Amino acid sequence: AVVSTQSTGSLLGKDLARRAKSKCEICEASGVPLSIYEVVPVPSEPDYDHCLMLCETCKTQLENPKRLEPNHWRCLTKSIWSQIPAVQVVSLRQLRKLSEKQDWAIEALEHAYIEPEIESWADLEKG
Repeated sequence: AVVSTQSTGSLLGKDLARRAKSKCEICEASGVPLSIYEVVPVPSEPDYDHCLMLCETCKTQLENPKRLEPNHWRCLTKSIWSQIPAVQVVSLRQLRKLSEKQDWAIEALEHAYIEPEIESWADLEKG
């Protein structure tokens, strides 16, 4: 996978790439370019625990909610159970948005067990 580390430093990029195992950390797409996505609220210094390696589709739709394609995000029913807090936070935020119109997202939210600290972080979306 092609990893663009932008200016966040190559060490952080390498660590994230290792954790992601060359797959998008949300939809698990492999063999596609991945780039770093910082989960809000973004700390002043790049922070491993606040970054995800995402494919272009996930990243673009997270950055431009108007371009949301609900079917792409069915992967959230799996990613909401991730062991990585930042993945859970992004998954929870997206499921909440999608649950306004998507029954499967409502169901995923009902079945997911969310730790209080994940919920608190997800609530900080406005930064």
